[in-house]
Amino acid sequence: MIETRPETDSDTLVVQATAILSAADYERDFMPLVDRMLESREKINLVLYLDDLFEGWDLEAMWDEARFGMKHRHHFERAAVVGAQAWFKWAMQLGSKLMDGEFKTFEGDQLEAAITWAKEGQVSARTNE
Repeated sequence: MIETRPETDSDTLVVQATAILSAADYERDFMPLVDRMLESREKINLVLYLDDLFEGWDLEAMWDEARFGMKHRHHFERAAVVGAQAWFKWAMQLGSKLMDGEFKTFEGDQLEAAITWAKEGQVSARTNE
């Protein structure tokens, strides 16, 4: 399950992942949120908080994550992952090499620091030409 956290604002999406993420979580909840935010912005900031109950992704969700990452690799000014296991942090850091923006990982008890860091990123509003 993935939920939007109250720290979300017009430039920064803060989401919390719990239990096992499914393809439906991506397709129904997460991807539409990002797409809506990008309607008025060229780039956004993202904080993904993997809470203590987070168990991982199902196979379809992993595929959605990969497709999402490639589609939006130019759309993030700053992206932070909070609370990931070491192997996932390593994989995300490797994947971040394909991103234009900055990427950083934080320990599970550093959610506020991650949000502060992400919100320091400057984002550009879309211009209606």
